[in-house]
Amino acid sequence: MHTRIRIGCAGWSIAAIHAGAFPGDGSHLERYARVFDAVEINSSFYKPHRPRTYAKWADAVPDEFRFAVKMPRVLSHEKRLRDCEGDLRSFLDAVLQLREKLGVLLLQLPPTLAFDARVALAFFDRMQASYRGAVACEPRHASWFTIDVESALRSRGIARVAADPARPPRAAVPGGDRRIEYARLHGSPRVYYDAYPRATLERIAARLMRPSLRTRERWCIFDNTALGHALTDALAVGARIGTPARGRAPAKSGVVRA
Repeated sequence: MHTRIRIGCAGWSIAAIHAGAFPGDGSHLERYARVFDAVEINSSFYKPHRPRTYAKWADAVPDEFRFAVKMPRVLSHEKRLRDCEGDLRSFLDAVLQLREKLGVLLLQLPPTLAFDARVALAFFDRMQASYRGAVACEPRHASWFTIDVESALRSRGIARVAADPARPPRAAVPGGDRRIEYARLHGSPRVYYDAYPRATLERIAARLMRPSLRTRERWCIFDNTALGHALTDALAVGARIGTPARGRAPAKSGVVRA
C-alpha cells in the first residue's frame, strides 16, 4: 500500500513575512493550495459556515487538495455528544458541499469528557449513517486510551489523533483505525505559540516517511498559528521529506508496520 503524506496548517492565512513562499495572485486559500495539499478548517468549530461557502472553497483549490473540517463545539463541548442529531445534520449538510475535497472530519473532545460507550458509540453510529468518509477523533480524557476503546474506534473506522503536546501519554501516538493517521501539532512548550526545534521537525518528517502496510494516508497539521510558526514548520517538514509540499510522491510500502 502506498501512503499519501499530507502536510498543512490549521487555517490558510498567510502573514506578510511568509508571502514569498506563496507567490502569485489570488486569495490566501488559492496561494496556500499551490504549496500545500491539505488544510484544517478550525473556524467551523466556533461558527457554522453556509453550504455555499464550503462549495466556494472547494472550487478554489486543485483537484488533489483536501480539507479537514473541525466539527462544531455545540456537538463536542456544549451537548457533549448527546441529543445533537439536528446540529449534526445541519453541519453535515453544509460540509458535504466540499464534495470529493472533503478529506477528514475532525472531532476534538473536551478534556473533561470521559468515555461513555453508550453516548460516544451512539454518536459515531448516527454520524456514519449519513457520512461514510474519514473521521479523526482527538480525545483528551485518559479513559479514552484503553484497549476496549481502541477496538471500538477501529471497528467503526474512526482514527484517533496523535497530538502534541499529549495530555495522557498515549495521546502522542495514533490509534483507532490506522488506515488514516492524523497528527495535530499544537506547539511546544507554549501551546499555539512556539515553533518546533529543528531536531523535532526532523523526527516528525522521519515518522511521516515510515513505511506501512496498512496506512493509506498520513495527515500532519501544524496548529501553532498564534505567531505564524505553523507555516514555517510545515514548510520545513515538507522540505525535509524532499519533494514539493503539493503533489508529493507517496511513500513506498514496506515491511515495517506503523
